[in-house]
Amino acid sequence: MFAIPNAHTDKLVLNKYLQLPQGDRVQATYIWIDGTGEGLRSKTKTLDGVPKSVDDLPIWNYDGSSTYQAEGRNSDTYLHPIKMYPDPFRGGNNKLVMCETYKYNKEPTETNHRKFCLEVMTKAKESKPWFGIEQEYTLLSEDGHPFGWPKNGFPGPQGPYYCGVGAGRVYGRDIVDAHYRACLYSGIRVSGTNAEVMPAQWEYQVGPTEGIDMGDDLWVSRYILQRVAEDFGVVVSFDPKPMAGDWNGAGAHTNFSTLPMRKPGGMDAIEAAIDKMSKHHIRHIKAYDPREGKDNERRLTGAHETSSIHDFSAGVANRGCSIRIPREVAEKGYGYLEDRRPSSNCDPYRVTAVIVQTVCLDE
Repeated sequence: MFAIPNAHTDKLVLNKYLQLPQGDRVQATYIWIDGTGEGLRSKTKTLDGVPKSVDDLPIWNYDGSSTYQAEGRNSDTYLHPIKMYPDPFRGGNNKLVMCETYKYNKEPTETNHRKFCLEVMTKAKESKPWFGIEQEYTLLSEDGHPFGWPKNGFPGPQGPYYCGVGAGRVYGRDIVDAHYRACLYSGIRVSGTNAEVMPAQWEYQVGPTEGIDMGDDLWVSRYILQRVAEDFGVVVSFDPKPMAGDWNGAGAHTNFSTLPMRKPGGMDAIEAAIDKMSKHHIRHIKAYDPREGKDNERRLTGAHETSSIHDFSAGVANRGCSIRIPREVAEKGYGYLEDRRPSSNCDPYRVTAVIVQTVCLDE
């Protein structure tokens, strides 16, 4: 049992201080991925004026030995700003800043997959790759039990919770709505949200966005979600199988298309892409969670709307396949495909990069 002190502080008192004028100075919160490949860290820097672009933001540093990214005897690790967003927590001219991480020798850290992803997207820019990721997550109470579940038992079986309405069917909607609005304020293209099959599990969709923007926006949306949940005293879990047994896991289904796929007659391009992906199943599985498939092993069992991690499959409107072609796409003859294999704790830079490598670059 553990408590979350932040849940017990009075946010109205905080509001009084956040409304104080701050002059021309701006608070910029630098955000980065830590050495686990799935955790986020942040710290805030004061700027003397409003930055017009990321070029106005200075490179900063932090103690990489405390984030699993360096040794204590050589711990300085560097933050390179790459994208800037309006800050939904402080408002005004304050900013959230997504960063890449670099070691003392100017090489990217082991979990900086953005640098490589950008190189891939630049090479494939003529294909105009679009992505939309369906980010699933689970809300947990202070004791680590799913939010709203009976403390000494389980809710009723799955069935009434997906897209449900009512206090007995959905838990934590306040958090979901606050996160949704905060993302829109920050300019992140959240296209929708819904309650998921397992109670206390939710999904939001980011996209469509092109190229590198998918990774940037999804990581910052995760940061915003966790910050919002802080205020409510609730924990966000991106674990792909938070509850063992007859409960759905959590994924990050990735919708993907290229310019030829989106044009009339694009089904040929979609089928060609699926054929290419079928030949690199293991490579994709290794890129689709931070532990090279070990996390997804618990989720991709062939049950609970998943395919088997060991086999590649594709089909129209089939949620038990690796790749699903939406029925509307099959009927129109063009559009996009959905890769259902990425786990909820995946790194979107790795996911989008490997898809483009396989489909667009034939690498």
